[in-house]
Amino acid sequence: MTDLVERLVPDELWVLFRRVVPPTEVIRPQGGGRRRAGDREALAAIVFVATSGCTWRQLPPVFGPSWQTVYRRFAQWSRARVWARLHRVILDELGARGELDWSRCAIDSVSMRAAKGPLTGPNPTDRGKPGSKIHLITDRNGLPLSLGISGANMHDSLGLEPLVRGPIRSRRGPRRRRPGKLHADKGYDYDHLRRWLRKRGIRHRLARRGIESSGRLGRHRWVVERTVSWLAGCRRLHRRYERKAEHFLAFVGIAAALICHRRLTK
Repeated sequence: MTDLVERLVPDELWVLFRRVVPPTEVIRPQGGGRRRAGDREALAAIVFVATSGCTWRQLPPVFGPSWQTVYRRFAQWSRARVWARLHRVILDELGARGELDWSRCAIDSVSMRAAKGPLTGPNPTDRGKPGSKIHLITDRNGLPLSLGISGANMHDSLGLEPLVRGPIRSRRGPRRRRPGKLHADKGYDYDHLRRWLRKRGIRHRLARRGIESSGRLGRHRWVVERTVSWLAGCRRLHRRYERKAEHFLAFVGIAAALICHRRLTK
């Protein structure tokens, strides 16, 4: 195993990943055939694509598996929702250590432009799709708790209820199922959202259009804006290159898992 693989997938992350990855299917129980590429090497290659923004074809041979093998493994794990489960497992570990602060959360979205010209996926003739949005809720420290994607033309306010209903709870440690208080900008300034949050016992601080500036919430909302910049560290998210929404969401999940894992290893 190369030093690059160990750096991209340290032992702690590999142990957590093994808890969520589906068991390997034995296609030839009688033996024979080519030896299956290692999951840790494939995972390191996927993390490299996510963080560097390179194309699948540009994967350096140092990882071992071919780019076709790495892409197939990525597609298989994406269908199995491995990345969302990995993010959840890491959040569980953070919750067990008391690292999640639900007292004051923030919600926001960020638009990702569509790639121009050929996609960088396995088929170079595929053309880019319309841009997308990433919707997210963070805890008081900026750790991403719940994420989703939509088309770029979807209004921010439509993402609030699905995110709050989402799996933003930790099965270990303090069992918080919802934010204590939620901060948002003017894009979420709707009375029906205020009523919906009050009904669920969530205090809210939504900037009012035409009355106050979103800047007044800056001291609490800057954490989610910082998290957006952390997501940009996953260079594969700088543009919407993936044809399938499932694959774009997978890279969002990988980015969130890496952000939370950094906190876990501090």
